[in-house]
Amino acid sequence: MLTEEIKNISKEIKNQLISVRRKLHQHPELAFEEYNTSGLIADYLRKLGISVTAGVAKTGVVGIIEGSNPGKTVAIRADMDALPIMEENTHEYKSLIPDRMHACGHDVHTTCLLGAANILSRLKPKISGNIKLIFQPAEEGDGGALPMIEEGVLENPVVDVCIATHVWPEIPVGKILVKNGAIMASPDEFEIIIKGKGGHGAMPHNAIDPIVIGCQVVNSLQTLVSRRIDPLNPAVISVCSFHSGSCFNVIPDFATIKGTARTLDPELRKKVPQMIEEITAGIVHSMGGEYEFSFHYLFPPTMNDPAITSLLAESASKIIGKENVLWGDVPSMSGEDFAYFAEKKPSTFFRLGCGNKEKGIIHPIHSSKFDADEDCIEIGAAVMAQFAVDYLMNNT
Repeated sequence: MLTEEIKNISKEIKNQLISVRRKLHQHPELAFEEYNTSGLIADYLRKLGISVTAGVAKTGVVGIIEGSNPGKTVAIRADMDALPIMEENTHEYKSLIPDRMHACGHDVHTTCLLGAANILSRLKPKISGNIKLIFQPAEEGDGGALPMIEEGVLENPVVDVCIATHVWPEIPVGKILVKNGAIMASPDEFEIIIKGKGGHGAMPHNAIDPIVIGCQVVNSLQTLVSRRIDPLNPAVISVCSFHSGSCFNVIPDFATIKGTARTLDPELRKKVPQMIEEITAGIVHSMGGEYEFSFHYLFPPTMNDPAITSLLAESASKIIGKENVLWGDVPSMSGEDFAYFAEKKPSTFFRLGCGNKEKGIIHPIHSSKFDADEDCIEIGAAVMAQFAVDYLMNNT
């Protein structure tokens, strides 16, 4: 239903959307600093005649498209923030801001949602119900999803279902990937501060070396997943930062270890901090040191609702063909704060293919050379719009 109109409009606005994406890409902004980005979004929506609320969770923007008759409400969410990375690409639209880059494709996500807004605003006389357009700040770091929810983004009107996407360079442009159940992990963080006793590097017997202790802790943490967790229950424990000392001949007093713990199972998630601390305590105390341990729960695992995922797959098939809708078997152990939306409402999160080997677009997200084949923008916008239309027409 309305598929041909959706396809035609998405083709018509493709070049306009690419221009918008490139402007966003040139001017990346970090979490909760997306003032220019949110201003561009609000202006674009208002020109389409869409009702806009700005300043949600500091820099978030919400637009509402009201159909010709009452009905259900679909929410489509896109994240807006960039990363503190120096871009190493050479294309004409590379970042103009030092040490700032859209290395995770959030500029593409934002542009896809603007495209869907454009399409759906033209179709609203034929739609019953509402589409809520959620432009979220700060997906990186502690996340902006929960603050937006706490400020009522799922209310007035009450949202019935949510969808979102993420570009994925490992998937060729022209295809998407959907998956039932868990699609992303919980990206939690931990910190261990090991307290030793400083001394001269020539007299280590008079010191308690936190570096040696820390090395033992790091090595032992590698056995946590391989020996204490069911191999059929995915988990990742990675130490990503180890800092200690500042001089070649001085044994320091402290060592600081930071890492990430990622799980898909909520029960295992609760057990992991205790496991990490048990290993740490045993090693540190046996070697004469002390420690401080902290664990920071970030986002829960992202869980896709099977019914909404199936509908998304059907909608996408109308746009790109059933053969280009891939069904995933395994989740990614990366994290995504869309999980908070999925906790509250039936939701699905799909991967939008943006890779193109012939164009050299092969670098992973969070890489200084990441880029996306911009043909994916037209597809993302059309798939989002088609899902909204299909859901509302099936639930009037």
